[in-house]
Amino acid sequence: MLLTPAFTYPKQLPSVLRQQGYAVLSPEGLCELAGCGIDQLQALQAGWDDLPPDAHLKDGGRYRRRRHACFVVDGQQVQPVAHRAHWQPLQYNALHGGMQRWFEPMQASTTQASAWPLLLRALGHVTSELRGTRPWHVEAHQFRIDTTDGIGRPTPEGAHRDGVDLVAVFLVARSGVKGGETRVFEAAGPHGQRFTLTEPWSLLLLDDARVIHETTPIQPQGPQGGHRDTLVLTYRAGSFQQA
Repeated sequence: MLLTPAFTYPKQLPSVLRQQGYAVLSPEGLCELAGCGIDQLQALQAGWDDLPPDAHLKDGGRYRRRRHACFVVDGQQVQPVAHRAHWQPLQYNALHGGMQRWFEPMQASTTQASAWPLLLRALGHVTSELRGTRPWHVEAHQFRIDTTDGIGRPTPEGAHRDGVDLVAVFLVARSGVKGGETRVFEAAGPHGQRFTLTEPWSLLLLDDARVIHETTPIQPQGPQGGHRDTLVLTYRAGSFQQA
């Protein structure tokens, strides 16, 4: 049985994030937060049908496709940044940390869509409410996890933090799979929650300093296989992570 998350109203986001370190918005809540329509969000989904394979998986798997892009969000201004490698220290990613990982850039059809700057600005405002107003260095990751190998691992590195201020995980699509349960744990305590995101454009927000997160593997529900698509945005003060 799938456990559904408890949704937070957008106006409650600051207090809920401060209280428990994470919050989940429904698609309707996300639209309210970003000031967009669900049709604008759905228009982004085609961008997940043209993701190249992730060539950096150290477990040898073929289950992950992705694109990557970077931005600086300063108030209402959303500024693209020249394409750069994604880098994390081993402290935060024991499997793929310490590597300069170059992924194919996100396509203009996604980053120039009407909903894109609305999402980035809205979450910049949320992060500023949490940490104080400042420019935010944003990394955007499009992921498709599929069942090519019979099993797909959304977080092959296991339960982790990302070394940023805020992590936003959008469920874009989920088709023909079982599993993919989200687990959120206190970084400095015994408590945790688990639930499964099933509604396209539901959103998980994480205070990365306070919680650890992971998503369990997916398996096919039938012979045709399936996939799970997500958009991950990370917000970090000061600079991008770099070697």
